[in-house]
Amino acid sequence: MSIDESQVTAAVAAVIDPELRRPLGELGMVGPVRVKRKRATVGIALPVAHYPQVDELADRLRLAVGSVPGVDEVEVESTVMEEEPRARLRMLLRGEAVEGGTQHAADEGHDHGHDHGAQLGHEEGRPNRFMLPRSKTRILGISSGKGGVGKSSVTVNMAVSLARMGYDVGILDADVYGFSVPKMLGITTDPLIIGDLVVPPTANGVRCLSMGYFVPDDTPVIWRGPMLHKALEQFLVDAYWGEPDFLLIDMPPGTGDVTLSLGQYLTKTEVYVVTTPQPAAERVAQRSAYAARKLKLAVRGVIENMSWFTGDDGKRYELFGAGGGRQLADELGVPLLSQVPLVASLRQGGDDGVPVMVADPDSEVAGVFDRLATAVVELGPARVYRKELTVR
Repeated sequence: MSIDESQVTAAVAAVIDPELRRPLGELGMVGPVRVKRKRATVGIALPVAHYPQVDELADRLRLAVGSVPGVDEVEVESTVMEEEPRARLRMLLRGEAVEGGTQHAADEGHDHGHDHGAQLGHEEGRPNRFMLPRSKTRILGISSGKGGVGKSSVTVNMAVSLARMGYDVGILDADVYGFSVPKMLGITTDPLIIGDLVVPPTANGVRCLSMGYFVPDDTPVIWRGPMLHKALEQFLVDAYWGEPDFLLIDMPPGTGDVTLSLGQYLTKTEVYVVTTPQPAAERVAQRSAYAARKLKLAVRGVIENMSWFTGDDGKRYELFGAGGGRQLADELGVPLLSQVPLVASLRQGGDDGVPVMVADPDSEVAGVFDRLATAVVELGPARVYRKELTVR
């Protein structure tokens, strides 16, 4: 049986790139295709020389092309894009007009019912795509009144749980003073840079962008509010996130500049407050919730961490007191979504870069995070923006 070259080309074009999560044909990454007897040689044009997940991409190509009738052998050849197709790829990923394209993404931002200035990034014409009317992404701000309550551990494991449920998930590590998420998530590679566009790396099914990629671990970030606001803009506008179902924001503790920027720049952020059972911690966490509400951000629920420790005797010990999470939830009029036990594997997973959701998915604490993720999904978005309801 002779091989239909057009079928091979179509099979290559339909393969989803594991890094950019879009079809190769749409990305302009399909190269020359040659067929000879039962052998198909397919070419791919990579955006950069050292492209992440290229082995996974090659495996997907072999599987897809190998299913074409008559193909017994598949060879994959890769080249690096020239500047012109790479520039077109950047424009496509930004949502900007390309040759033969239609509307510029920034024009779509004019249709939004919110302040136009909050929709554009630090460069005129680049929109905050998460606030466009068609965006399906739920923004989850994971907040705490103070540090040391396990907010980042909760963020990472909830994100991994959502990803394991089949959702497209990203984490923005907005705790610029105490960034820790990349290490806890198990990311070992730097972001992919395509010209001036940043593609967040992925681990355990979750994309992540953090200040930790851009400064050494031992370098303190000493910034005032305007610089923090610009950094947040760049993380959103100059990065390609795709269209995730959920973007979790690991917020810095307290009620400082990043919270103010979220209130201005990501007005549909849903805030989830992490506290411990200790009454003193509950009172501090309450302030972060009230600050969010003053900024007109929706507070959706409370997550109590370190709720109890189960000893070798099977007895639960409430090392940090009891009732703080329930009290905070009642005061805020929101549900207490979860009580996370204090277990060594949760701490160890963060230190080793293997979240407990991955290291021990059948454990008690992993089950807690699965139920937490399910509860967040079932809550639904706090606000639904519909273009046809825009007030002009």
